[in-house]
Amino acid sequence: MTRVAVIGCGTVSVVHLAAIETIGAELVGVCDIDPARAPGGYRDHRAMLDELRPDVVHICTPHDQHVPVAIDALERGAHVLLEKPVAHTVEEAERLVAAAKAFPDRKIGVCLQNRYNATSIAAREHLRDSPPRSGSATVLWHRDPSYYRDSPWRGRRERSGGGVLINQAIHTLDLLQWLLGDVESVASHTGRYGDFPGIDVEDTAHALLGHAGGARSVFFATVTNATDSPVTIEIVTDETTLLIRGDLTVTHAGGRTEVTAERRAGTAGRNYWGVSHELLIADFYRSLGSPEPFWIGPEEALRSQRIVDQIYCHHS
Repeated sequence: MTRVAVIGCGTVSVVHLAAIETIGAELVGVCDIDPARAPGGYRDHRAMLDELRPDVVHICTPHDQHVPVAIDALERGAHVLLEKPVAHTVEEAERLVAAAKAFPDRKIGVCLQNRYNATSIAAREHLRDSPPRSGSATVLWHRDPSYYRDSPWRGRRERSGGGVLINQAIHTLDLLQWLLGDVESVASHTGRYGDFPGIDVEDTAHALLGHAGGARSVFFATVTNATDSPVTIEIVTDETTLLIRGDLTVTHAGGRTEVTAERRAGTAGRNYWGVSHELLIADFYRSLGSPEPFWIGPEEALRSQRIVDQIYCHHS
């Protein structure tokens, strides 16, 4: 049985713990610097890794700890499954890319799980035969001041790497580049418009992205919305319009429509996270017996990280 440890027992860890149980792996240890979040667990991840020597380590820590903890795990012989983003800066992400090459027998996966959505897979398949001309995406979510007050690292750029872009909207940016092509140009603006005392990260951002092949997309994200609205992605081709909003609706030029239903969320985690975490995690475990790197590793995850960085560099 695969022996597993989880480092970081905050909000998103519940999804990982549920998936580990579903897969049938053996959870041998948990670690968090706050003992209230990991009763009976470790407070020092290095001590846990040295003592337990798990086969796989799930890392659900704040962003600035992703890469150092991942490298510690790799050095102790473990495969690593890392929550998004791959790092809080591009430079740190590149350090993990280098580490992946130094440990070719270790698998590293990054949780960009929305690529496993039924709607994302169906849209990508459709676009193989009908190239995109343009796209748009919105992330209209709600956070209140307690979100940053309860976990202050989220509102500090030096630890989180940024705000809505890197913490909420990176999944949608990843899908835009995965569906429309590599991002080659960025025009953007970020700002703080909500009532979030003490933070130095953006709560709102918009961008115009130029993709390889000539497509262009418009992107808008905020955590100042009154509620967590469904993420929307619309893609226009010569013959069809694809709209992801919960389900995927493909509207053909003659008016005919096709609908791909999205899987519905289970009980682990927040409903707007969807159900694809467990699909990615199961796929990662299936890949452990293969010599090939996991398909969403640090180098692949660096694609969306670079888009975020370009937006910040264009206007911060």
